[in-house]
Amino acid sequence: MLTWDDFDNEDTIQTAARDAAMAAGDSEPVGSEAHSGRRESHLPQQPATAALARAQAALTELNIQEGLSDLEGSAGRVSVDAKRMINCRADLNQLVPFKYDWAWQKYLDGCSNHWMPQEVNMTADIALWKSADGLTEDERRIVKRNLGFFSTADSLVANNLVLAVYRLITNPECRQYLLRQAFEEAIHTHAYQYCVESLSMDEGEIFNMYREIPSVAKKAAWGLKYTRALSDPNFTTGTPETDRELLRNLIAFYCVLEGVFFYCGFSQILSMGRRNKMTGVAEQFQYILRDESMHLNFGIDVINQIKIENPQLWDAQMKDEATQMILQGTQLEIEYARDTMPRGVLGMNAAMMEDYLKYIANRRLAQIGLAEHFPGATNPFPWMSEIMDLKKEKNFFETRVIEYQTGGALSWD
Repeated sequence: MLTWDDFDNEDTIQTAARDAAMAAGDSEPVGSEAHSGRRESHLPQQPATAALARAQAALTELNIQEGLSDLEGSAGRVSVDAKRMINCRADLNQLVPFKYDWAWQKYLDGCSNHWMPQEVNMTADIALWKSADGLTEDERRIVKRNLGFFSTADSLVANNLVLAVYRLITNPECRQYLLRQAFEEAIHTHAYQYCVESLSMDEGEIFNMYREIPSVAKKAAWGLKYTRALSDPNFTTGTPETDRELLRNLIAFYCVLEGVFFYCGFSQILSMGRRNKMTGVAEQFQYILRDESMHLNFGIDVINQIKIENPQLWDAQMKDEATQMILQGTQLEIEYARDTMPRGVLGMNAAMMEDYLKYIANRRLAQIGLAEHFPGATNPFPWMSEIMDLKKEKNFFETRVIEYQTGGALSWD
């Protein structure tokens, strides 16, 4: 048997190869002309020059214009004024010049905020979860319900982005951010799976809650109905009704699914982290919340830009629909809060959460130019704002200092 030192001796290598060939039944030694000839006999018989000639002939016949016509948008150099959020015919493959600098900046900020679930130490969480008296039943219910909801919700968002929204948004810098967002949604789903696996939970139970737990199932069903039309590959915008359909989808997913449905669960898990419980899960939820805050702000900007460029869509009927969507979403999240917190826990209860969700609903309504519907609603959890507004690269729970791969400081304005 050869050792690594033997490779310094060329004669040893050749001898070993020859012996191996003879043992395999070759009568001719490796490297001989006869052996070399046999190996070449397995190659294609067509001369190399003929194959090259065929390749050159195929390129000579290539129709450049036919290929370019398959690209999205019209040919020619793109000016800023030609860019639009939807129904744009300018070449979508020309990223610059930017029309929406905020979209490109959000893409850069998202890249600066990169993280991976495996970076988070789950040792303390595992010990606490396995301890018979580590958590109360109410606390365990909160952890399981939220992992069950979020593991599905981020998949629904990712599917909507990839199968519908990306195709219908006709601005390249916004598409660039959508690609980043889709990747982040995959990271979030990965994070929930990592938590479930680390804690040795029943995967079937967690990942099927959107079918089996009514408060989770109703939220998933509400979101899914806004993707049915757009998920059809033949769906296109360009008419008042199809443009409205896209706008409804964006409001449903950005203002409600990511802008309302996530906030009860985030508050609950982050409250656990503030009490030094399930700090690994809470740390990942903190990073996810920071990502989702940027997703939300991006979506709000897209919705408002579509309104500016297509004022005919934002009529009284559409305003009423949008208001109803946010109010319905808020009520579903209140029901979810009551289900996950039948009793007071973690310094909060369902009544406090209802106040918080009404405060959030007012913000979402105002952000897209609609009237607030819960006068006097205030934020009973000011620490949630502190987490979302955190600008320094330090974990809120001070479990470790974060060193992002690109190290950019974020602005959440």
